[in-house]
Amino acid sequence: MSANEEWAVISFNNRDPVYLQVVRHFKERIATGLLLPNQTIPSRRELGALLKINPNTVQKAYKEMEEQQLIVTEPNSHSRITSDAELLSRIRMELASEAVQVFVTAVRKINIGVDELVELVRREYAEGGERHD
Repeated sequence: MSANEEWAVISFNNRDPVYLQVVRHFKERIATGLLLPNQTIPSRRELGALLKINPNTVQKAYKEMEEQQLIVTEPNSHSRITSDAELLSRIRMELASEAVQVFVTAVRKINIGVDELVELVRREYAEGGERHD
């Protein structure tokens, strides 16, 4: 898969604004190590073309990421991922926390005890989340 194809791997939903989905996509790529500190990112026009979205939408996403200090844009230079290690760590924890909240909300309906749930999670995590049908 080429670098350009890697950027195009995103499925937009109809619930959330596209620019926020782009921001989340960046956060996920940062959390998984696909985007590294100080890595140059595509220009607004390039990313718009790769994702097949309006460059103005990408501009809005980049502005949001600049406000969150996820990316740094210096005059006459490409934007790049922040090198702030603390911020990058917080991104990982933010995404993990969101996933846990969704999980807990779903599992609470089943009325399973915390100890039993933790053991189940520990076992599934150790097994790599493979299906056992």
